[in-house]
Amino acid sequence: MECTVRWTGLSGMSFLAETGSGHLVAMDGAPDGGGRNLAPRPMEVVLAGTGGCTAYDVVLILRKSGQDIRGCEVKLSSERAEKDPKVFTKIHFHFIVTGRKLKPNLVERAIKLSHEKYCSASIMLEKTAEMTHTYEIVDDLGELADPA
Repeated sequence: MECTVRWTGLSGMSFLAETGSGHLVAMDGAPDGGGRNLAPRPMEVVLAGTGGCTAYDVVLILRKSGQDIRGCEVKLSSERAEKDPKVFTKIHFHFIVTGRKLKPNLVERAIKLSHEKYCSASIMLEKTAEMTHTYEIVDDLGELADPA
């Protein structure tokens, strides 16, 4: 895997990353650090990537388990060390999984497998951060709403 990150100019603290798959990700710093708040901070991108990694796993595992999954959202909240390096010290993952007749034990298993075996990002971050997880299941009955 490769990535190239370029500083976008002499003024500000904006960077543009080009991933090995050819996609662009913009990042910027906070105004108090010379940035102009034009894009997410690099550590926000790390947190978002971790959420994307684990949500990907959960969806894939539930599909392979024969579950009728219709949506998956993960809300992450984190704490960082107060002094440099300001590593993540706590990360909480709250999953909202939507589907039809989803089995709670399979949802719980998918989340556990992601965090213990498949999600490289969360497995790396757990070296410095306490990881916690909660989830809720929203039953999508597949009924259409009454027209207004």
